[in-house]
Amino acid sequence: MPEIPQVSAILPARNEEANIAAAVESLARQTVPLEILVVNDASTDGTAAILAQLRTRFPQLHVIEIENDAVPAGWVGKSYAISRGVEQARAPWLLFTDADVRHQPEAVAKAVATARKTGAALVSYSPEQEMPTWWEQAVIPLVYCRLAKQFSYKQVSNPAHRAAAANGQWLMMSRVAYDAVGGHTAVRDEILEDVALARRVKATGCRIYFARGTDIATTRMYQRFRDMWEGWSKNLFLLFDRRCRAVARAVGVALLDAALLAVMLVALASGTLPVAGLAAAGLVFRHLQYGTALARNRYPLTSLLYYEVGNVLVAVMMWNSARKYLRGEPVQWKGRQYTTAKQ
Repeated sequence: MPEIPQVSAILPARNEEANIAAAVESLARQTVPLEILVVNDASTDGTAAILAQLRTRFPQLHVIEIENDAVPAGWVGKSYAISRGVEQARAPWLLFTDADVRHQPEAVAKAVATARKTGAALVSYSPEQEMPTWWEQAVIPLVYCRLAKQFSYKQVSNPAHRAAAANGQWLMMSRVAYDAVGGHTAVRDEILEDVALARRVKATGCRIYFARGTDIATTRMYQRFRDMWEGWSKNLFLLFDRRCRAVARAVGVALLDAALLAVMLVALASGTLPVAGLAAAGLVFRHLQYGTALARNRYPLTSLLYYEVGNVLVAVMMWNSARKYLRGEPVQWKGRQYTTAKQ
């Protein structure tokens, strides 16, 4: 008799031939009874063929097909794919994750234990980031260090605090809480469906547990710069609650540091050493601030080498994201376009 799963892992996959095998294999190695529901979202690459091979190895893997790009009007593609997976889920806990995530063998067991210990209806982790290229090291730690101020793990996990957030790369919910807040149907048009779900859960009085996932999972979010540009253009303005002040701050920080660098170089070239020293001191102070944030958020200090270029890239992406949303221009992701008009 097949073992009843404790957790249903639901994984939307759209053209994920480079990632899907490792993601499924890492889920199959979990130490708790788990069913894996992969929703093949109209993939046009080799994803379907890889999934067919994986099904012969892992009996707990079930594949749900979405054909002909059939996403209903008003839905974001990822949320629709997840909702299709939820329809077939049998377990009392639902794990929503992405194809580019690799799970540690004890990850789900730790999350279930944490939910039982804390009474949380939603447990979410931010996976450890893999950053093999300079542009990933320049941008990703900087963005996440700033988001750590926006979404403090401590505040989100505090039931008395209004802050609510989650990371859709690793988000586990009880089926009871999921149904109570309307599931993905209730957030079907939200680009940041993870944050929207978390806010709904906390609004009902249920507890959220949100933490770093350095011992839970790893991910490489973007393998190409173009994908990173599209991804952050889609998300950044929303992650900072559509606040133009956050955009102005990002641009201002980039301009300030660029100005300090320019003043230092010009002063050195002209022999004005006191001015060069003051500008250099300002730059050292800014780097020390960032180094402290990197250490606090457990990112490698080597990212300091890319701080200045990271400031510029993040500022430009923040500006581009804000421009799209404020003008109502569509954002693009995985070959689909979504409206940015605020409802």
